[in-house]
Amino acid sequence: MTMRRFEGKVVLVTGAGRGIGRAVAERFAREGAALALVSNDESNLTETVKELEAVAADILAVTADVSDNGQVRDAVEQIVRRFGRVDILVNNAGIAWEESVLDITPENWRRIIDVNLNGMFWVAQEIAKVMVRQREGVILNMASTNGLVGEAKYAHYNASKGGVVLLTKTMAIELGASGIRVNAVCPGYIQTPMSEAIDDTEFVDQYVRDKIPLGRTGKPNDVAGVFAFLASEDAAFVTGECLVVDGGQLAF
Repeated sequence: MTMRRFEGKVVLVTGAGRGIGRAVAERFAREGAALALVSNDESNLTETVKELEAVAADILAVTADVSDNGQVRDAVEQIVRRFGRVDILVNNAGIAWEESVLDITPENWRRIIDVNLNGMFWVAQEIAKVMVRQREGVILNMASTNGLVGEAKYAHYNASKGGVVLLTKTMAIELGASGIRVNAVCPGYIQTPMSEAIDDTEFVDQYVRDKIPLGRTGKPNDVAGVFAFLASEDAAFVTGECLVVDGGQLAF
């Protein structure tokens, strides 16, 4: 890769310990960015740092649970103290599991909403305060095709991602006058450690045959490239959008 679009930029990535978050962090690092990486899993976060320290301009790793607004506030204070600013937020942290709507417990409902929607908001809110002072910035939220259409056995996940879609649009409306763009990425079926823990190979093969015109699942790098585009000047007039990355699944 020869592009260096993010030299001099500070990029914060949540959920950076594995999967899409790690791929996003690597993409921005290879394009010259300094990284602030947040995850609630210290071991995975350490592994990400080891993989990227040779290519990133600078890295700060912070262990925090995004569902705890106090931990989020402390993490953002550390990041701003270290770098002085945040130019791009990739608000990626999230969880999912399969569960019938009849079986979802209050605890399971709250946990997914707390991480995927509340956590998304706590991070975006704190970073928006920083960016308003800067009078510029880009906030990119991880939504999902599950925030646009329903899927059985994911009521809590679907609800959380639907909330992210409208949170994104509302923030874009409110923050545009401060020079801040806010967009979301809506991946379809991406093979990550989280998806591999849910679905077996037979299910995935059938899913691809039935639902994905491009004939394959997505990879974390497929999503990372879209985040990089939306963060770049090529998307300077794009805000309030939810960009689908699904191999054509929603074209049916």
